[in-house]
Amino acid sequence: MSPVSPRRTYASERPQVTLRVVPFDVDGFRIGYAPTIIGGPVPQLDTVLMDTPHGGNYLDAEAQLDRCRRGFAQVQKQALGVVEPRDFIHSLAQQI
Repeated sequence: MSPVSPRRTYASERPQVTLRVVPFDVDGFRIGYAPTIIGGPVPQLDTVLMDTPHGGNYLDAEAQLDRCRRGFAQVQKQALGVVEPRDFIHSLAQQI
């Protein structure tokens, strides 16, 4: 699936899905993996899927989750707004 997949933008329109995009030109932002935070009303059940070149790893230890939550907070500070990613992805798709 390409990074500008229509399937991803479609999924982002669901109320339980939040898609955040950090453009490559953001200063000081470095991340080398694609984390997926799976969370709900009971934080002890939260899980993070780390999609790495070596395969996926599920993290559920509190220390690991805390580190991922802090990283996600940084992403939220530097990412485009909630609606802007769809426009950004569509513009990328047009360039390909």
